[in-house]
Amino acid sequence: MEGEDYMGKTNYDFEIYTDGGCSPNPGGNGGYGFVILQRGNEFLRGNGGYIGTTNNRMELMAAIVALESIKEPSTVLLHSDSKYLVYTMQGMYSKKKNRDLWNRLDQECRRHKKITFSWVRGHNGNKYNEICDTLATEGMRDATERDKGYDGAVCSLPA
Repeated sequence: MEGEDYMGKTNYDFEIYTDGGCSPNPGGNGGYGFVILQRGNEFLRGNGGYIGTTNNRMELMAAIVALESIKEPSTVLLHSDSKYLVYTMQGMYSKKKNRDLWNRLDQECRRHKKITFSWVRGHNGNKYNEICDTLATEGMRDATERDKGYDGAVCSLPA
């Protein structure tokens, strides 16, 4: 995998795993979760949630909040099970919906030295992806704030 040396440790300052979800999607309660690793050790976990959102918005929020949590400009390898997030950041999809969140994510990408986005298969036994899924579910359950950026439009790309 790109970014790994022969020891299996990444050449990046930080490695992030993210996940987001919404039930029912669209328009239900949503949550996001992330785990940040530094030099292979867990550095930070976080989550949150919103009422009235979409799974795609929560996938974006997971990446945004995780990147915002790293205070110094750094090199980052970000893993997500969201093709919507990863493929858009790799230039395969366009940023048509959720412009408010894409703008925030773009700002974080400019702030950091380098961010590489990597897709991982969800619900496939990856330890950190599974932790993020649990954190996102907790965020969904505990959501109290309305997602002011969600306009009720259905997102057409899969998470």
